[in-house]
Amino acid sequence: MSFRSQFKGSFYLASLMLIASNTTGCNSGQQLKSQVSIDGAAVGFPISLAVAEEYEKFKPEAQVSVASSGTGGGISKFCAGDIDIVGASRTIRDEEIKKCKTKKIEFVELPIALDGIAVIANRQNNFAKCLTIDELKKIWSAKSDGKILNWNQVNPNFPKQKMKLYAPASDTGTFDYMTQAVTGKAKNGRTDYTPSHNQNLLVQGVAGDASALGYVGISYYIQNQDKLNLVAVESPKGKCEKPVPVDNVIKNIYTPLSRPLFIYVSKKSLDSKPAVKEFVDFYLENSWKWVDSVGYVALPDEAYVKVKRKFATGETGTKFKKAKPGEPITNFI
Repeated sequence: MSFRSQFKGSFYLASLMLIASNTTGCNSGQQLKSQVSIDGAAVGFPISLAVAEEYEKFKPEAQVSVASSGTGGGISKFCAGDIDIVGASRTIRDEEIKKCKTKKIEFVELPIALDGIAVIANRQNNFAKCLTIDELKKIWSAKSDGKILNWNQVNPNFPKQKMKLYAPASDTGTFDYMTQAVTGKAKNGRTDYTPSHNQNLLVQGVAGDASALGYVGISYYIQNQDKLNLVAVESPKGKCEKPVPVDNVIKNIYTPLSRPLFIYVSKKSLDSKPAVKEFVDFYLENSWKWVDSVGYVALPDEAYVKVKRKFATGETGTKFKKAKPGEPITNFI
């Protein structure tokens, strides 16, 4: 199976097919213990899907379902005790941790890859080549809602042209991370833009509108780079940087829009379902093999060692709440 073609066109179809293939037959107690369920962010979903399909080759009796309802939607299911693992493109929030506690859901937080948020423009755009964080804040801040509508309002050197914005929906981790990174505050993003949980639709929107600007996970840009312009972002050091080549993400050069991707694993599931521990062990040992091929960035070697050690000890809770956008993840594992 080609993960690239799957990634470009059929995230949700693939997840539904995988779920359907794994939920037929009698749901005896033993079968339930052998099932593993994952839901969460669209960003990072191809990694989990690739690992699940490879795991089922390694262990044909395995029953792993993989779906993608967004970081917020996935964490809601996770904290209700409905799934074993949630994929997240941001750190779990305090209010989500409280919801988990009401259901006595403890979790193990495991970074699995790195991602760079790609700021994208239409191919006809020949002026927005590098944007500063202040310009991005002016574009995406809640204060700009209904007010910053033309390109020349962002920068007087830009044309007096309507600006059409495309971005992930407000309950996604990508929206949360971007908003925090460029405005300095969570939940501080504007609402008058075209949202979608499917980032392929955002790519299509920007590619088809000469006045458009948007942002997506780096993998969505890489898969569609012939249709888009990749906009550089001015770093704190004053240099215009892009997330491609991906070494800029690994070396923390593309900052503050580089971020870790996570899976959160239910401690209750780990204690009651041996299949969950077996699957996560396989995930941590093998996921790096597919990270690059589905468009993300592998963790530094040191980080993989720390993540495996963390899972082996069963350490629960989050260490990433105080991490600021752009900080090396090895400081928080």
